[in-house]
Amino acid sequence: MNDDILQEIGATFAYGAIGIALMALGYLVVEVTTPGRLGRQIWTEANKGAALLLAVKLFSVGVIVTTAIVTSDNDLSAGLIDTAVFGGIGIVLMVVAFLLLDVMTPGKLGATLVDADGTGKQIHPAGWVVAAADLGVAAIVAGAVS
Repeated sequence: MNDDILQEIGATFAYGAIGIALMALGYLVVEVTTPGRLGRQIWTEANKGAALLLAVKLFSVGVIVTTAIVTSDNDLSAGLIDTAVFGGIGIVLMVVAFLLLDVMTPGKLGATLVDADGTGKQIHPAGWVVAAADLGVAAIVAGAVS
Protein backbone atom coordinates (compact mmCIF):
# COMPACT_ATOMS: atom_id res chain seq x y z
CA MET A 1 0.00 0.00 0.00
CA ASN A 2 1.22 3.47 -0.68
CA ASP A 3 1.35 6.22 1.92
CA ASP A 4 -1.70 8.06 0.52
CA ILE A 5 -3.95 5.05 1.02
CA LEU A 6 -2.65 4.52 4.57
CA GLN A 7 -3.25 8.19 5.37
CA GLU A 8 -6.79 7.99 3.99
CA ILE A 9 -7.48 4.87 6.02
CA GLY A 10 -6.20 6.59 9.16
CA ALA A 11 -8.29 9.69 8.40
CA THR A 12 -11.38 7.53 7.89
CA PHE A 13 -10.92 5.90 11.28
CA ALA A 14 -10.29 9.29 12.93
CA TYR A 15 -13.39 10.89 11.39
CA GLY A 16 -15.36 7.74 12.14
CA ALA A 17 -14.38 7.86 15.80
CA ILE A 18 -15.46 11.49 16.11
CA GLY A 19 -18.69 10.82 14.23
CA ILE A 20 -19.56 7.82 16.40
CA ALA A 21 -18.74 9.80 19.57
CA LEU A 22 -21.03 12.62 18.41
CA MET A 23 -23.82 10.17 17.59
CA ALA A 24 -23.39 8.63 21.06
CA LEU A 25 -23.78 12.13 22.48
CA GLY A 26 -26.92 12.55 20.34
CA TYR A 27 -28.24 9.29 21.81
CA LEU A 28 -27.62 10.60 25.33
CA VAL A 29 -29.46 13.83 24.50
CA VAL A 30 -32.56 11.86 23.46
CA GLU A 31 -32.17 9.66 26.55
CA VAL A 32 -32.12 12.71 28.84
CA THR A 33 -34.97 14.59 27.14
CA THR A 34 -37.41 11.68 27.10
CA PRO A 35 -38.70 9.66 30.06
CA GLY A 36 -37.78 6.00 30.48
CA ARG A 37 -34.88 3.98 29.15
CA LEU A 38 -34.49 4.75 25.46
CA GLY A 39 -32.99 1.38 24.52
CA ARG A 40 -35.83 -0.52 26.19
CA GLN A 41 -38.45 1.73 24.61
CA ILE A 42 -37.10 1.21 21.11
CA TRP A 43 -35.88 -2.39 21.06
CA THR A 44 -38.18 -4.04 23.61
CA GLU A 45 -41.37 -1.98 23.50
CA ALA A 46 -41.12 -1.01 19.79
CA ASN A 47 -41.87 2.62 20.66
CA LYS A 48 -42.23 4.40 17.31
CA GLY A 49 -42.01 7.92 18.76
CA ALA A 50 -38.75 7.20 20.56
CA ALA A 51 -37.35 5.51 17.44
CA LEU A 52 -38.26 8.52 15.28
CA LEU A 53 -36.57 10.93 17.70
CA LEU A 54 -33.38 8.89 17.88
CA ALA A 55 -33.24 8.15 14.14
CA VAL A 56 -33.58 11.80 13.16
CA LYS A 57 -31.05 12.91 15.79
CA LEU A 58 -28.48 10.40 14.54
CA PHE A 59 -29.13 11.29 10.90
CA SER A 60 -28.85 15.01 11.69
CA VAL A 61 -25.52 14.53 13.44
CA GLY A 62 -24.37 12.48 10.45
CA VAL A 63 -25.25 15.32 8.05
CA ILE A 64 -23.20 17.79 10.10
CA VAL A 65 -20.23 15.40 10.39
CA THR A 66 -20.33 14.63 6.66
CA THR A 67 -20.38 18.31 5.74
CA ALA A 68 -17.45 19.03 8.06
CA ILE A 69 -15.47 16.22 6.45
CA VAL A 70 -16.26 17.28 2.88
CA THR A 71 -15.26 20.88 3.58
CA SER A 72 -12.04 20.06 5.46
CA ASP A 73 -9.80 20.87 2.45
CA ASN A 74 -7.57 17.83 3.02
CA ASP A 75 -6.24 19.25 6.31
CA LEU A 76 -6.84 16.33 8.66
CA SER A 77 -6.18 18.08 11.98
CA ALA A 78 -8.32 21.11 11.09
CA GLY A 79 -11.01 18.82 9.68
CA LEU A 80 -11.15 16.73 12.84
CA ILE A 81 -11.41 19.86 14.98
CA ASP A 82 -14.12 21.32 12.73
CA THR A 83 -16.02 18.04 12.83
CA ALA A 84 -15.95 17.87 16.63
CA VAL A 85 -16.74 21.56 17.13
CA PHE A 86 -19.54 21.86 14.58
CA GLY A 87 -20.98 18.48 15.58
CA GLY A 88 -21.08 19.65 19.21
CA ILE A 89 -22.64 22.96 18.19
CA GLY A 90 -25.26 21.10 16.17
CA ILE A 91 -26.21 18.94 19.15
CA VAL A 92 -26.40 21.97 21.44
CA LEU A 93 -28.62 23.80 18.94
CA MET A 94 -30.87 20.73 18.60
CA VAL A 95 -31.29 20.71 22.39
CA VAL A 96 -32.11 24.44 22.34
CA ALA A 97 -34.70 23.88 19.58
CA PHE A 98 -36.20 21.00 21.58
CA LEU A 99 -36.38 23.09 24.76
CA LEU A 100 -38.04 25.96 22.88
CA LEU A 101 -40.63 23.56 21.45
CA ASP A 102 -41.11 22.12 24.95
CA VAL A 103 -41.92 25.59 26.29
CA MET A 104 -44.59 26.03 23.60
CA THR A 105 -46.08 22.57 24.17
CA PRO A 106 -48.72 21.75 26.77
CA GLY A 107 -47.27 19.20 29.18
CA LYS A 108 -43.79 17.74 28.80
CA LEU A 109 -42.78 17.36 25.16
CA GLY A 110 -40.47 14.40 25.78
CA ALA A 111 -43.21 12.43 27.53
CA THR A 112 -45.73 13.29 24.81
CA LEU A 113 -43.37 12.14 22.08
CA VAL A 114 -42.66 8.69 23.48
CA ASP A 115 -46.16 7.93 24.79
CA ALA A 116 -48.64 9.47 22.36
CA ASP A 117 -51.34 6.83 22.86
CA GLY A 118 -50.28 5.28 26.16
CA THR A 119 -48.59 2.36 24.40
CA GLY A 120 -45.76 3.97 22.44
CA LYS A 121 -47.10 2.40 19.26
CA GLN A 122 -48.23 5.68 17.70
CA ILE A 123 -46.12 8.68 16.74
CA HIS A 124 -47.52 11.91 18.13
CA PRO A 125 -47.70 14.65 15.45
CA ALA A 126 -45.27 16.70 17.56
CA GLY A 127 -42.68 13.99 16.85
CA TRP A 128 -42.62 15.07 13.22
CA VAL A 129 -42.20 18.70 14.31
CA VAL A 130 -39.21 17.80 16.48
CA ALA A 131 -37.79 15.69 13.63
CA ALA A 132 -38.15 18.63 11.24
CA ALA A 133 -36.50 20.94 13.79
CA ASP A 134 -33.53 18.56 14.10
CA LEU A 135 -33.16 18.29 10.33
CA GLY A 136 -33.48 22.07 9.99
CA VAL A 137 -30.79 22.66 12.62
CA ALA A 138 -28.53 20.12 10.89
CA ALA A 139 -29.01 21.93 7.57
CA ILE A 140 -28.22 25.30 9.18
CA VAL A 141 -25.08 24.00 10.86
CA ALA A 142 -24.01 22.17 7.69
CA GLY A 143 -24.45 25.43 5.79
CA ALA A 144 -22.38 27.27 8.37
CA VAL A 145 -19.60 24.69 8.07
CA SER A 146 -19.36 25.10 4.32
